[in-house]
Amino acid sequence: MYHSYFNFFSFDRRMANFKGHALPGSCFLLLGLCWSMKYPLRHCWRRRQPKGRQKLPLFFNRIDLIEGALIIFLAFVGIMAEQFVPDGPHGHLYLRETQSWVKLMNWQHSTMYFFFGIWGIVKVLSMSPLPVPLGLDRLALSLAFFIEGFLFYFHVHMRPPLDTHIHSLLFVAVFGVAASTLLEVFMQDNIILELLRVSLTILQGSWFFQIGFVLYPLNGVQWDLTAHENTMFVTMCFCWHLAVALLIVGINYWMGWCCVQRCAGKGGDIEIGMRKTSSSQKALLQDSDEE
Repeated sequence: MYHSYFNFFSFDRRMANFKGHALPGSCFLLLGLCWSMKYPLRHCWRRRQPKGRQKLPLFFNRIDLIEGALIIFLAFVGIMAEQFVPDGPHGHLYLRETQSWVKLMNWQHSTMYFFFGIWGIVKVLSMSPLPVPLGLDRLALSLAFFIEGFLFYFHVHMRPPLDTHIHSLLFVAVFGVAASTLLEVFMQDNIILELLRVSLTILQGSWFFQIGFVLYPLNGVQWDLTAHENTMFVTMCFCWHLAVALLIVGINYWMGWCCVQRCAGKGGDIEIGMRKTSSSQKALLQDSDEE
């Protein structure tokens, strides 16, 4: 019985690799870093505008449109990568010859990418003239994150303790993003919720890489998946990842504020210069009238 239990783990671990965790990690990191620059910049720009004149410029709408198109592209690439790698399922879910499922782990990842692709489509449609309900893009994003966590929750049953624990820490970030994004459906343009979503998304991306390094080390030295000390270290490492994510968001928020302040200063100089020019022209006109 122990021998068959060990063989089960050996077969299951061959179904995934470091690249399978690096791909979603890269996508979430890229998305989180883009958000960490976009939302602080947009918030700081709004704070600089007088009341009643806080309509976003066309620049931010174009960014949202590009973001939606990029998400659709990355979701498509993720699905193709999971399905058509050399050892992938190649679109086959069940084999009648062997009466067995085919690469369910790849199918779970493909399902995750599929729901993020739906969010990308909804985001693009929300930028179009179509009467898309306000907040539908946030709802689609919250659903995508929830599906991700839901799939990964049933992804690690009957695994070694460290394997289960390192994935359970990922649930904290995933379901946290899903909950905060759902609140954004009812609380539009709330910078606190947006920054929380950004931080947890960056945390997800970096933690996917951490999972890959622990379960599939590049140096070939395998971790002891049953040692309690390793579980303690991984938990502490998760806190470090969160601290780095918050630091990145804080730095980008400061950079966005400085950028808006600098642009506002240049605009103020131009406005003052225009006023000086108009006042000098008015004085010249008055002098010519007197003559």
